[in-house]
Amino acid sequence: MEYNLSTTRNELESGSSSACPRVIFIFARASTETGNMAGGASAGPAVANALESHYGASQVWVQGVGGPYTADLASNFLPGGTSQAAINEARRLFNEANQKCPSSVIVAGGYSQGTAVMSGSISGLSSTVQNQIKGVVLFGYTQNFQNGGRIPNFPSSKLDVFCAATDAVCYGTLFILPAHFLYTDEAADEAPDFLISRIG
Repeated sequence: MEYNLSTTRNELESGSSSACPRVIFIFARASTETGNMAGGASAGPAVANALESHYGASQVWVQGVGGPYTADLASNFLPGGTSQAAINEARRLFNEANQKCPSSVIVAGGYSQGTAVMSGSISGLSSTVQNQIKGVVLFGYTQNFQNGGRIPNFPSSKLDVFCAATDAVCYGTLFILPAHFLYTDEAADEAPDFLISRIG
């Protein structure tokens, strides 16, 4: 299979409401990762490739969180682990997915600072949009300790958190240890398998 290795994916933004896919995947990348998705074997592209392989590329729109979410290092130290502008941008994308394609299934993911973007945005969505989100995968969840392994105001059954035993960010610190960079395998199999089980 030929994988899409682009660092930027905007199918939700550019797609037509007359051609909605079965699945819309919204992802927030880690700090310093390029584009709005990162590239190569990083978590976002790996999950996206697995979903596209399962459902067919035409049935999956992939959308990275970009624009106001600059993925800068300093925002990790803000309350909530990222900027309010980043959270608002992700929330805007979820609402756009609901308005443009209300019958599509939304799934989402985040890596490192991107997990804080997802947690902050999803917890503040309306129940209508939250109900359309069938599954979320978080890698190296920087708010894992603070939020008790959950996304506030969101069903735990829809969430799968991947936190290595030696990944310090999962325990309430911002110490970056080698384990924080070792989610490639989970992003390629366990995480998309969870989302596929939620999508059906």
